[in-house]
Amino acid sequence: MSVRILKFGGTSVASPQARAAAVQHVKRTLEQGVPAVVVVSAMGRSGDPYATDTLLSLVGPDAAVSARELDVLMACGETISAVVFANLLCEHGVQATALNGQQAGIMTDDRHGDASILGVNPARIESELAKGCVPVVTGFQGYSPSGEITTLGRGGSDTTAAALGVALEAEAVDIYTDVAGVMTADPRIVPDAQKLPNLSYQEMYQFALQGAKVVHPRAVELAMQKGVPMYVRCTTSTDSGTLIGHADGPLEGGRTLARPVIGVTQQSDVARLMVESVGHRCGEILDGLARCGLDVDWIASDPGQFSCVIGEKHAQVVQERLQPSGLRVEVTCGFAKVVVVGGVASDTVVLAQVAQVLADEGIEMVQTGHLSHGLGVLVQQSQMKQAVGALHAAFDLGSTGWGPRAAAHTEEAAMPLSAVPAG
Repeated sequence: MSVRILKFGGTSVASPQARAAAVQHVKRTLEQGVPAVVVVSAMGRSGDPYATDTLLSLVGPDAAVSARELDVLMACGETISAVVFANLLCEHGVQATALNGQQAGIMTDDRHGDASILGVNPARIESELAKGCVPVVTGFQGYSPSGEITTLGRGGSDTTAAALGVALEAEAVDIYTDVAGVMTADPRIVPDAQKLPNLSYQEMYQFALQGAKVVHPRAVELAMQKGVPMYVRCTTSTDSGTLIGHADGPLEGGRTLARPVIGVTQQSDVARLMVESVGHRCGEILDGLARCGLDVDWIASDPGQFSCVIGEKHAQVVQERLQPSGLRVEVTCGFAKVVVVGGVASDTVVLAQVAQVLADEGIEMVQTGHLSHGLGVLVQQSQMKQAVGALHAAFDLGSTGWGPRAAAHTEEAAMPLSAVPAG
């Protein structure tokens, strides 16, 4: 049975007007003869009554609340949202049932606050669909092997939607948000940023991993695992948005070419970690970082020095972890990552152009990061917006100039992904 997953983010369910627009998308899907499964985030953003950050503020940042109890608290936001939206669908003549993470069969590990999905048992969802009912599933949450409520971390509702798309073999996953689609840059920084009509999974993954918050990278990984197409769409529009799929597949517009540069993204509030006189202790350093529970990137290592990029908020704990080992550790804050996304991993011409553009702007490249589908530079945070704007202009992205710049077709290798069993 064909099915479509419709995920509505916090802004898409924050107000009566937004929820009404979301209902119309569900009804339009059903009118096309396609059963729908809805995934919802908590309503609104920080300051709104039932937003996740608002719920967390009820106990305060210094409260002695366990990670388990915080998950119970945070899960309330999506539960409220699911009930409200299911009720609204019923008022519009659409039979609907609200399901929490456990009822929806979303099984996770026991890492509270940042759990990973181990599998999905879609039996209850399939039962509701067989009755002609629209399941409205709480995003962002699941249950551990011991039956505890768990949450999936920031952006977890995207991951819920993608996991359900894989488990149900959906025809597509629609991610509804407050933007028109995936843009060539953050329009708050670059006013002439353009919507990208389509992206490969790898391109979208790099966008998401390096700062673009429109789709969570875990969700992209899961969708690519089974080739489930994803659309990023605006809740208040019927526009097709941005299609995310395989580069060598039937993407809209007939695009099958790898593009050198398709966009620029950024991530602020990062720090540079440098360790002097490393010798053969690189493994020890990485183990220490892993014990901090950190994901690090842009790693550079030789016998004299080790460096990587971490979030500023982790700077103190990293120093406390590594310095007792006798290593000479220096953590410098105040940086930002700026990444040009596309098929540029081995393109020295693009690297030279990036270097020249930044030099012309008087922006120092503190460090570079060569990525699978992107090229990154570390700059002073005070120069981040300037760097993004200059690179966006240099690659003519404001007029969708990425089209004519397409290179010859190259086969894109799929990233290794863990399976999400259906059943």
